[in-house]
Parts: sequence; structure tokens; C-alpha cells
Amino acid sequence: MDGSGDGKEPHDPFSREALRLGRSFREMNLYEGFELLIMLILTALIMIITAIATWSLTKEVWRLAWFGQISPDNAPTFQSVFGNIFTVIIALEFKSSLRISLSHNKDVVRVRTIVLIALLAVSRKFIILDLNEVRPMEMIAFSAAVLALGVVYWLIREQDTRVAAQAARFSAVEKAPHDQSSHTQE
Repeated sequence: MDGSGDGKEPHDPFSREALRLGRSFREMNLYEGFELLIMLILTALIMIITAIATWSLTKEVWRLAWFGQISPDNAPTFQSVFGNIFTVIIALEFKSSLRISLSHNKDVVRVRTIVLIALLAVSRKFIILDLNEVRPMEMIAFSAAVLALGVVYWLIREQDTRVAAQAARFSAVEKAPHDQSSHTQE
């Protein structure tokens, strides 16, 4: 018995997610439905891009290993491979932020995720830079970008921590009178 004909949720995650999205889509206004459709299309595109990038990275690493070109002395090869790894990680982070927005019915992708993706992108750029060809002003600009993004990420994280702590205190205060009344009645 799979539960599909008796009103229960299906057991496989794909069908369960499709049903949830279908219910959400029916409850949305026109613009919210448009946003959901765009996010689903972007999710599919990012999945395709991630799969292609991963396949390309796999072929590149296999080729390098097969021909014995992986060596600690070969910095450009390592830069290229790690740059491609970061590309896949950035694509996965984009996909993750869209998935979170879809699954939690959030109106916007969280700013913290965008800042994290930007940090990953600038970090990727640092990895693939040829230090012999980069100008000092470019290095200062990249360093300033990383510092600024790091500060913004830290501030957002601190704000999220404060909001969560306030919510926990508020919840505890709301719950306290109820707990006291149940103890006095016993």
C-alpha cells in the first residue's frame, strides 16, 4: 500500500515536494506564482550548470591524474582545479538558497546567503589569480572586498543571533506564567 490513493502523502520525496509546490501554487496570487515559476526554472538551470561543471571537473582531474600532471610543484594546475571546485560550490550554494526559499515559502533569498556566495566568488578569484601578473591595486581591491563582505556577513550573523535570542526570551516569558499556573494547581 503506497498511500497515494487514500489521501496520504506519497513516500518518495520528489512526489511529496511536487504535491507541496502544487498546493502552494494554487494558494498564491499571480505574482507569487510567477516568482515560484521563475525560481523553479532557475533551480533547474542551476542543477544543469552544476552537473556540467562537475562533469567537466571530473574529466579534468581524471586527465591530470592519468597523465601524472598533479604535482605540488604545478601551481597553475592546482589553481585551475580548485577554481573549478569553487565554481561547483558556488553553484551548489545558489541552488541551496533557492531550495530554502522554495521550501520555507520565503519571499526573498536571504541576504546572508548572497553575501556568502559573494565571499565564495571573491575567494575563488584569489585562488585563480596569477600573483606574478596581478597589479597591487587589484590585490588591494580584492582584499577590501573580502574584508567588507566578511564584516557584512558577521553583522548579519550577529543580528540573526540577537533576533533568535530575543525570540527565545519572549517565548520563555510567554510560557512562564502558564508553567507557574500549572504548578500551583498540582
